[in-house]
Amino acid sequence: MQKPDPLRLLACQVAIPDVVRAGDRNRHVVSVCERISNSLAESGPVDLIVLPELCTMTYSREAFEMLDDLAEPLDGPSVTRFAELARAESAMLVFGMARRTDTGFRISQVILSETGKVVSCYDKMHLCQYGASCEKEFFERGEKLAVVGLKGWKVAPLICYDIRIPEMTRALVLEHHADLLLHCGAYFRDESFATWHSFVTTRAMENQTYLLSLNRAGSDYGESLFCSPWMDENHPAVAFAEHTEQFRIFELDPDLPAETRSMYTFLKDRHPKYSL
Repeated sequence: MQKPDPLRLLACQVAIPDVVRAGDRNRHVVSVCERISNSLAESGPVDLIVLPELCTMTYSREAFEMLDDLAEPLDGPSVTRFAELARAESAMLVFGMARRTDTGFRISQVILSETGKVVSCYDKMHLCQYGASCEKEFFERGEKLAVVGLKGWKVAPLICYDIRIPEMTRALVLEHHADLLLHCGAYFRDESFATWHSFVTTRAMENQTYLLSLNRAGSDYGESLFCSPWMDENHPAVAFAEHTEQFRIFELDPDLPAETRSMYTFLKDRHPKYSL
C-alpha cells in the first residue's frame, strides 16, 4: 500500500452572487476561477482545490425553479471552465453544481484531475427537506459513494446533510479507507446551523480522519471548519471567517491519522457484533 505524500489543500469559502440564470452562472464561474488563480499566484501551488455545494448558483427555491436553465451536464460550461483552472494549476479540483441527467436533476460534487478530466462525480445521497432546504421537491438522490486517489490519499466527497447520517462517513472510512473527507455544504443560518459544527467534529473524531467542512460565504452562510483526526484545547478545529469570502491553505500530514489511531484506539476497540 502506497504511503501518502503530504497534501496541500486550498479550501475556498467563496461568495456567490444572485445567480438564477445560465448567463449569470457562467460569468460567476469565470470570476471565481480568476479569484482562485490570483490567490494561488500569491500562496504557491497546491495539490487539491475544493469549493462548496452548488457553488455555481444561488441556493434558493427561486434558483431551483430555474433548474431547466441552470443545471448542466458533465460536459457543460462550468466543468469546462473549472477544468481549465485544474490544468493551469496542475491540481485536482472538486466543485459543486446542479447536474442534469436523463431523468432529472442531482446535486453533485464533480471531481476533476490535474489534467482537467472528470474522474468522478458524487451525487448527494441524502436530500434535505427542512429549514431553508427544499431539495426533495427538485432533485433526485444519488445512489453510490465516490472515492478517488490523490498522491496516495483516498479522498471522498459528501454533501451538506450527508454529515447527519453517521453510517455514510463510517462506511467511507472503514469500508473504503478514505483518508480525507470533503464535506461541501450550503449551510444557511436556519435552525440547524447551530448544530452543524458538532456533527462535523464528531464525524472527524469518531473516524479519526481529516475532514474539511466547507460552506459558501455570505451574510447567511460562512464559518467553514477544518478538522484533524484529533482535536483538543491545544489542537482545535480551524474556523473560517464568520461571513466573508476566504481562501485557506492546509498542509495535511499523512502520518497523523495512524498516530492518532495508535494512541486513541476507538476504531480498533469496536466490538465485532452489536445486538441485544
